[in-house]
Formats: sequence, C-alpha cells, structure tokens
Amino acid sequence: MAHTSDLIATDIERYLKQHEHKSLLRFITCGSVDDGKSTLIGRLLYDSKMLFEDQLAAVEADSKKWGTQGGEIDFALLVDGLAAEREQGITIDVAYRFFSTERRKFIVADTPGHEQYTRNMVTGASTADVAVILVDARKGVLTQTRRHSFLVSLIGIRKVLLAINKMDLVGYAESTFRRIEEDYRGFAGQIGLADIVAMPLSALAGDNMLSASTHMPWYHGPTLMGYLETVEQDETRQRAAAFRLPVQWVNRPNLDFRGFAGTIAGGAVQPGDRIRALPSGRESTVTRIVSADGDLQQAVAGQSVTLTLADEIDISRGDLIAAASAPAEVADQFEATLVWMADEPMLPGRPYLLKIGPRTVNATITEPKYKLNVNTLEHLAAKKLDLNEIGVCNVSLDRPVAFDPYNVNRETGGFILIDRIHNHTVGAGMLHFALRRAHNIQVQHVDVDKTARSAHKHQKPAVLWLTGLSGAGKSTIANLVEKRLHAMGKHTYLLDGDNVRHGLSRDLGFTEADRVENVRRIAEVAKLMVDAGLIVITAFISPFRAERRMARGLVEPGEFVEIHIDTPLEVAEARDVKGLYRKARRGELANFTGIDSPYEAPEHPELRLQTVGATPEQCADRVIERMRELGLLDSH
Repeated sequence: MAHTSDLIATDIERYLKQHEHKSLLRFITCGSVDDGKSTLIGRLLYDSKMLFEDQLAAVEADSKKWGTQGGEIDFALLVDGLAAEREQGITIDVAYRFFSTERRKFIVADTPGHEQYTRNMVTGASTADVAVILVDARKGVLTQTRRHSFLVSLIGIRKVLLAINKMDLVGYAESTFRRIEEDYRGFAGQIGLADIVAMPLSALAGDNMLSASTHMPWYHGPTLMGYLETVEQDETRQRAAAFRLPVQWVNRPNLDFRGFAGTIAGGAVQPGDRIRALPSGRESTVTRIVSADGDLQQAVAGQSVTLTLADEIDISRGDLIAAASAPAEVADQFEATLVWMADEPMLPGRPYLLKIGPRTVNATITEPKYKLNVNTLEHLAAKKLDLNEIGVCNVSLDRPVAFDPYNVNRETGGFILIDRIHNHTVGAGMLHFALRRAHNIQVQHVDVDKTARSAHKHQKPAVLWLTGLSGAGKSTIANLVEKRLHAMGKHTYLLDGDNVRHGLSRDLGFTEADRVENVRRIAEVAKLMVDAGLIVITAFISPFRAERRMARGLVEPGEFVEIHIDTPLEVAEARDVKGLYRKARRGELANFTGIDSPYEAPEHPELRLQTVGATPEQCADRVIERMRELGLLDSH
C-alpha cells in the first residue's frame, strides 16, 4: 500500500520507528471550481502507492459510473466521497487524506472551490502550513482564485505553491505559464503573499507531479512532490516564538502532584524557566516537564506535556502559561478580522460565545468598521456580515483573556464564535490588537453599592421583562403592575417600548440589526437601574431569544423574571389598536413581528400569561403573586 521500503520486509520495527519520527506537513489545495484539486490529490495518493487493492478496484469501477475520463481512472473520485460531489463533479465538504513518502508524512485537505462553500475552505486552511493554489491554464486567475488567496493570506499561511494545472490542454506553452504567473504575483503582492513557487503541471497526466515532465523542458523548478518533501514547515517559526502553553487540563491524580497539561502553542520550555500565568499575572518556576515518555529536559511547540511549578498558584483550564520575560497581552476588547460562516447574519450587539484556545467567554461584536471585497480589496461600509463575508469589527468580552496578535501566533490569536442557543460555529476570527480603551477604562470602585441602595429602599431589585407580540397587552399589564408595586411602597421604573423609541433609541429603525441594538440598550439601562436598587419593568416585543438571554446575563441570578404575554397572533391582530398589523399586511411596514419577521417565544419563562380569557387586572395580580413566590416581595 505505502511507498516501498526494504525495511518493511527486513526490519519492521526500525521502519516503524523511522516512520514515527518523520516530520508531518499539513497542506491544503484550493482554487476555483474544476481547477483539478481533487484530481491532484488523487494522483498523489495513486503515485505514492497509498491505495489498497480493493480501493483501487473500487475507484476503477466508480470511474466507469461517475468518472469524466471516458472509462480511465478518474483520480478525483479518490477524494470526492459524497454522492452529491460525484453527481455534480465538484467538492462540497473538506476532504482530509493522509499519505507518506520516505522523507515526510502528509495530511492534505481538499477544500471546495464554490463560493457558497468558502466557510469550509477556511476550516481546512486553519491548521495548514502550505497552500497549493490551483489555476486552470486555460482560464487563468479567476475571482475564486483571488478569494482563496486572500483567505490564505488572512489565515496566516505564508508558503504558497501556485500550481498552474492542465498544461496539457494548452500545449504545454511556456508563454501561458509565464502570463498566469505574472498575473498572480501582481495580486499576491497586494495581499502580502511573498513566498510563492509557481509550477506548471498536469495532475491528470502526471506531468511534474513526482518526476520532471519531458513536455516542459523550459521549467527548471522542483516537482510537486519534491516541493512538498522539502518545504520548510511552520513549526520552525512556532518554535522560535515566545513560550506559550494554553492550559487544557489541571492534572491532580493525588495530593502530591499538581500539573498543568496542554499542547505548547509557541516556543520552548525547560525546567528552571520562569513563567507567568495569565490573566492573573502570577509568576513561578517550572520544576518538571512530564510527558507520556517520562520527564523531559526540554519541550517545544507542538508537544503535549504537563508542567509542574515551584509555587502553588491558582491556574485553571483556559489560562495561559507564558514566558515571564515575554508574556502575552491581556485584554477584554479587541479589533479583529471576522469571517462569517453562518446562514444567519452577524448582527452587532447580539451575544455570542467566543472560544480562544481552551477558554470560552461571552462576546458581543460591534457594527463592522468595514467589510472587504476580496476581489478588489475595497473596504465597504456594512451594518452586518452575511454568509462568507469578511469584516473588521471590534470584539468585547465579559472578562479579560490572554492573547497574542494573530500574525504573531495563530494558536493564541485565533478564535471562533459560537451561537449560544444552537451551539453552532458561526464565525472564525483573528485578533489584531487590544483596544486602547480596554487599558484606559477600569471598573471604578464605589462605596455605596447595589446592596446598600437596595437596603435603603427596603426591597430586592429585579427586572420584570415582559415580552410578546404587538397588541398582546404588554404595556397595559406592565402599567398595572407598576401601579400595584407603587401602592405597596416599592421603588420602580417602567421602560416601555414606544417611550424608549422617542429618546434612547430614536436613531434606530426596525431592521433585525436595529432591533437587536434596541434590546441591548434597554438591557444595559435595566442593569443600571437594578444596580440602583430599583424594580425595573420592561414592555418590549423583544422577539429574539438571544437578546433576552443576553439581558438575563447582565444581572445576577434570581434578578431577571421573564414574563411571556402569550396572546395568539389572530387575537393580537384583531385588537390592532395602533393599526400596525393593517399597515404590515399592506406592505407598508417591513420586518413586522408576526407578519414578515419571526417571534421566538420564550422556552422556559418564569411566568407565562395566557391573556385570552383573563383580564389585564388578573394578569397583573398573577405577576405580583409570582414575584412573591420568587422571594422578590414580602409574603404578606
């Protein structure tokens, strides 16, 4: 199956030991549709004898059924494993394949060429050392070639092999090769790609794949395999960087051992080295480096180890152990480049989870400073980011994290965004730098705090968050609840949707992004009022669960009471006191909840009020009763 070696037959243990210590190169193939990416990888697998006999028989049979080579072996079928890929003759998902030669082991990711699958290409590129960018010699540099090249540059891949494929279809003409090379290098220079090797080849015919092509004597560079076997790996640069170990696990098997386990993300470490734990800033000295092979005298980037320290300092999963002489930065606000990977758009102000290394924190994204046209490199104004769009935004976290700029260390400067409700990855980002205001703005200590203000008012502060369709009765019920609380001597404030739109949110419209921002502002105001010791009542449609969850997260557990004013759409529309439903039905109001914009009903509210069959007064009484049940009011 694999490359031939005399050691396999004569000394299998020596062969396996030799194989174990070969370097591993990760690379991707990318480019436009039908440039030959899958064929190139299939040819590499075939020529390097990385196929079992049954695999070869299967691909020969599939070539007759699905192939595009008139019954001859279609090497692309070795990679395009999905039925949809074979039917369409395209790559949809990222396909990973392993192969090896006498000199090196390889993991190759075949990434999709279609624009709609760009997010999959980003996934495949995230761990690659080298990008093989294919160009069809007949077509030259295309839009998707530029898009993928820009993403390669953005993700931090520094070494590019420009594979000008299908040279057999242009008569192996050197002039065609030189023209495409010149065109590509001109674009690559604009996006910071400098380490480029251009190569003419035919993946299907095998020209310049494993051996020099006799059809192109004018080319004197390496073959594809020769390049892959000798190109310098990114690990070299990683090992020259400052020491970084993201803590994945605190290892405490017994009372006498406490170690911090993880994979080294940069630099090297030895016993006796001084380290700093971040974000706490505490320092200590490394006493041991423990590995599966016993204690080590040195560990470098890429190795998984456990460190023990001379001092008992508090370090948890997600913290970063760094060289004390060159520590990482710590901040909670950044500028970052964001690649959006979800069908639902990125909306400023919406809460997401951000995962950087082993640490997961809450995050919000500001309105993009700009989005990038990857074809022209223009900076375009944007209110949001849609699927596959790339923008530069500010990121705000709920706590400080340790980081390096992405161009310094991909491991400690890259992050993903996760949808808080569905737990899907929705974006990938690269941190540029900490915002100056993150260092300038500190939390100021005050002597009169929420506890003191609440005691002075003889009440427990809380947010009563009324949500429901327009016309459900939120404002009416909220007003009655405040009157009852006021009569009881409670200190309250009612934030009503329409009233807030006249002041705090007068600059916002009713797009999905504006509605998210409106709720964010209300939630922040409600938080301040709770800190003042007040009982805050809000009456807003607040149609999205993500924003209501964000509002809940701003106050302490037990201080947020979600109340669903549950009124059927037909009942709310029949009331239509403001005539809004009629306007929406006529098309005069866009993005109207319940008509052309969704309402996400609460799944587990503290109180659900069915307004059909109940008067507003009865609903208000039930709110007061529920507050007593939750311990927010005296029981008498």
